[in-house]
Amino acid sequence: MQEPALPHLQPEENSHHGRLAVRPYPPVSAPARTGLLTQEGPTGELLALRYVPPADGRPYRLVLLLHGAGGTPRQAVDLLLPAADERRLLLVAPKSTASTWDLILDGFGPDVRRIDRLLEETFESHPLDRCLVGGFSDGASYALSLGLTNGDLFDGVVAFSPGFAAPLVTHGQPPVYVSHGVADPVLPIDPCARRVVPHLRRLGYDVRYEEFDGGHEVPAEAVDSALRWLLR
Repeated sequence: MQEPALPHLQPEENSHHGRLAVRPYPPVSAPARTGLLTQEGPTGELLALRYVPPADGRPYRLVLLLHGAGGTPRQAVDLLLPAADERRLLLVAPKSTASTWDLILDGFGPDVRRIDRLLEETFESHPLDRCLVGGFSDGASYALSLGLTNGDLFDGVVAFSPGFAAPLVTHGQPPVYVSHGVADPVLPIDPCARRVVPHLRRLGYDVRYEEFDGGHEVPAEAVDSALRWLLR
């Protein structure tokens, strides 16, 4: 199913700092359709995928999911799709405006504005009681950076095999889940997770960290552990 294109995004004053302007509020429009929904731009380019579980009167838990470098929104959605219905997860997976996320290329900007609009539209049309952000690889680095920058919006951060965390400013202290494979050949664990996690803990963040025997991947056990940790 396809949703209308996003409106033209206007620059936000704080987008270059990674700050999202949107804040949750009671939905003001009728509940949107359920299932896997695509959202395209005016020339047919994919802007985002959403997965909305069947409505049952209860609020959803929104999860903003961020793909890896060269990845797709579908790959991001698939990380949590098996658990979405049972755990009431409304999944929102944007496509980065370039080959990877803006922070990694030139600094915060266009992807922050796109995410702001996607979240605003979701808040307008769905009842929510929690808002999380997560990702894999470059998406995990971006989830950490965006999540710590906007810890007054996100109730938790999930980082599967991150390379770094680079918030320019921080707000709030959301709990953080990190997993990483000890044999990761793409983002080796020693200069990545084993450096990031102790730094976050020194800054006072509540971090659940798990290593696993494997490479650059997301085991099902890590997904289950992340959700149990953040939805406890």
